[in-house]
Amino acid sequence: MKISLFYEFALPRPWTDDDEFQMFQDGLDEVEAADKAGFSTVWLTEHHFLEEYCHATAPEMFLAAASQRTKNIRLGFGVMHLPPGINHPARAAERVATLDHLSGGRVEFGTGESSSVAELGGFDIDPADKRAQWEEALEVTVRAMTETPFSGFKGEHISMPPRNIIPKPRQTPHPPLWVACTRPSSVQMAAQKGIGALSFAYTGPEALGERVRGYYEEFENAAAPSVPQMNPNILAIGGDLSMMVAKTDDEAVKRLGLGGGFFSFGIMHYYMTGMHTPGRTGVWDSYLDAVKEDETLAYGPGRGAIGGPETVREFLRGYEQSGVDEIILLLNPRSHEGTMESIEIMGSEILPEFIERDEVARAEKAKRLEPVLEKAEARRRPWAVPEFDESYSIGGLPTGRGGKFTASEIPEAMAEINEGRVKAAQALKDQQS
Repeated sequence: MKISLFYEFALPRPWTDDDEFQMFQDGLDEVEAADKAGFSTVWLTEHHFLEEYCHATAPEMFLAAASQRTKNIRLGFGVMHLPPGINHPARAAERVATLDHLSGGRVEFGTGESSSVAELGGFDIDPADKRAQWEEALEVTVRAMTETPFSGFKGEHISMPPRNIIPKPRQTPHPPLWVACTRPSSVQMAAQKGIGALSFAYTGPEALGERVRGYYEEFENAAAPSVPQMNPNILAIGGDLSMMVAKTDDEAVKRLGLGGGFFSFGIMHYYMTGMHTPGRTGVWDSYLDAVKEDETLAYGPGRGAIGGPETVREFLRGYEQSGVDEIILLLNPRSHEGTMESIEIMGSEILPEFIERDEVARAEKAKRLEPVLEKAEARRRPWAVPEFDESYSIGGLPTGRGGKFTASEIPEAMAEINEGRVKAAQALKDQQS
């Protein structure tokens, strides 16, 4: 089992002018330390308008910065929202491919639909359309990354003419593909498509084990990929997977403070029961009030990788035994200094044994999956890709409705350039005479 980190970049109020700046700087320091410690991947979510709960609105920016301070740790979108009103598939392909080059080919491309009222409503997306939009956008994004040129697409939600999207990713044919899965049916869908499942796990390793077995059974019996490169993996993420490691259990709980349950509380607030006035509602204050009513909302040992080395080691071994390929440990609001020490302790006292066992397990898994992947390849359902019209071309000046010319800035600029050339030539001629 690989062990990774997950950032939401929660930022409880009250805020000072420097808080967001410091949050990102602390995060970069932590990722650099995690790279040296041996964590597998740093996963960063993408959310919009979810103040206090998540300030990770441009994950590719943070991951690009992290790529320049790290060497080995992989950089995961966990996830990029693919509805085209949030991220047009051509732009998604461009950003993922650019990050892949900046990082030397370390990108993991997690995708999702978006689920909150704040986000879907903010981008004017009908919730009834979000699965269909994700389906179309996934196809267009992957094709844009792998076709030279992209030969065009016309669907219900996306229409795009032929273009050659550049750059292409460093990883060929594309970075590993994942989809966020909150329900068992979503895990099943991921297996059917032959892509990785970013599976939320709220009920412990025993229930997760059933989900892992279900994923691989579905993959073996029903995977019919359309994406060029399959990714048979399932990882676990969830509110019960916070991390804070110290020399003792008591010290770890003290350093985590009350932040351990904020992830789950934020989900309830923004996705289910909360009513939110933008720029006004105090989410953290509401959480603190809830903790006063029920202290179990703030996690301690047994509800995450929280405690001394032996406590955390045993917690992680329980998930390893579930058969999951990777576990992502969430960084809720907490002490930055405590997190840096957590990462150091993980690297020196906990990660080495998991890394060693994972190397053996991956080799065994690759051999075991050889016939499974062959069967899945035989069931492949390729996309209906239109043939590129070699006579197709683009150029000239943009025009508006009815052929009306609307882009005068370029001709005006060219006229100024030509005028400058004429003046320069005349000045040179006068100087020579």
